[in-house]
Amino acid sequence: MFQTILNAWKIADLRKKLLYTGLIILIFRIGAALPVPFVNIAEGIISDPNANNFMTYLSMMTGDAFNYGTLFAMSITPYINASIIIQLLAVAIPALERLAKEGEEGRKKMSEITRYTAVGLALMQSTAYYFYIRSQNYLAVSADGTKYTGFAAVFQAIVIILCYTAGAALIMWLGEQINDKGIGNGISIILFAGIVSRMPATLYNLYNYVDHGGAYFALVPIAFVCMILMIAYIVWMDNAERRIPVQYAKRVVGRKMYGGQSTHIPIKVNMCGVLPVIFASSILSLPPTIQMFVTLNPEESKWDAFWQGFFDIFQTTHWAYAIMYFVLIIFFAYFYAAIQYNPIEMANNIRRNSGAIPGIRPGKPTSDYIAKILSRITLLGALLISVVALFPILYSQISGAFDRQVNLTLGGTSIIIMVGVALETVKQLESQMMMRHYKGFLD
Repeated sequence: MFQTILNAWKIADLRKKLLYTGLIILIFRIGAALPVPFVNIAEGIISDPNANNFMTYLSMMTGDAFNYGTLFAMSITPYINASIIIQLLAVAIPALERLAKEGEEGRKKMSEITRYTAVGLALMQSTAYYFYIRSQNYLAVSADGTKYTGFAAVFQAIVIILCYTAGAALIMWLGEQINDKGIGNGISIILFAGIVSRMPATLYNLYNYVDHGGAYFALVPIAFVCMILMIAYIVWMDNAERRIPVQYAKRVVGRKMYGGQSTHIPIKVNMCGVLPVIFASSILSLPPTIQMFVTLNPEESKWDAFWQGFFDIFQTTHWAYAIMYFVLIIFFAYFYAAIQYNPIEMANNIRRNSGAIPGIRPGKPTSDYIAKILSRITLLGALLISVVALFPILYSQISGAFDRQVNLTLGGTSIIIMVGVALETVKQLESQMMMRHYKGFLD
């Protein structure tokens, strides 16, 4: 990876793209530390960084900007949610499906719809965030120490909500600038920068564990080595693929002969990426988030005791959480694979191009064969990605058995995102360098 970046740096055009991308990342980090008017969050809104709730998840995705209520508190999450929603709707709504298949113009319209949806989601999230920080007394007060009322309170709310919405729109624009003038993959790079910014705090937490002495002298180095091994494991998993052989028949067009060659359809083992993990963790974080807004007294009420026990199940320290997490990852992996891949359409495309899978009859037998391969690969990919997602939870449980619990705040989701974005960026740099080599050869 570092050799690829050094080789790209030697090319003047790519060096400008790298510098421009670095400038955008710097602007993003400045915005992530820039305070918003009328908001005063000095210690952070998350009391326990190891807690399992939606706010901890958002803080991880935004590089702690959400925790401190800065300009980019919404970060790129509205755009990611909008992209997922529009992608799912394109399967359910025929008009959007036709629009997505209309070539470059259709993609431009889909991108425009996604941007408008992202701004709408950012507005809703900013409004909810305002009411939360208002309930927690994180807003500025008047000179006499009382909350603003009347027109002043309305003006305060409008300014805060619009600032957070504008911050989300600005990040979306910055990501598009990386696509146009930088090295590409802009949204993922911004997400990558936010997650990487939390690494010093994670390493500092591990260092604090060592200060306690005892069993921590062994548990912390083991955790660090396991995180390094997980990175190598994700790289191996990301490059693994299942190749379906395809044989094309010869055909004559005019005076030229086409086909008659053997090729394959590559299907990545981790075809769904990190999305099943994101979906699963988002759903499991909803009950603890709801618990933050309710007051329970289990000692005085049996009903409150019941709900307290229910909410405890969704804490990462509970064994049932790991089971539900694992099941949801498997479910969403199959769900997303069913949306992304259509075995019938793949079989029709092979047949339309005079191709066939050796030993498999064209038509329905081919689609059934592809569906069986996809089902097996999806299960294998989900099992492999579950190892990374569940490792921080299981390691905390194992270390807790020795009364020396080590909480890894840089969880499996973060590592999968970071490694995936790094690999994709390196592939883009390699493809751009290859294009320039071909151009020089042709000249």
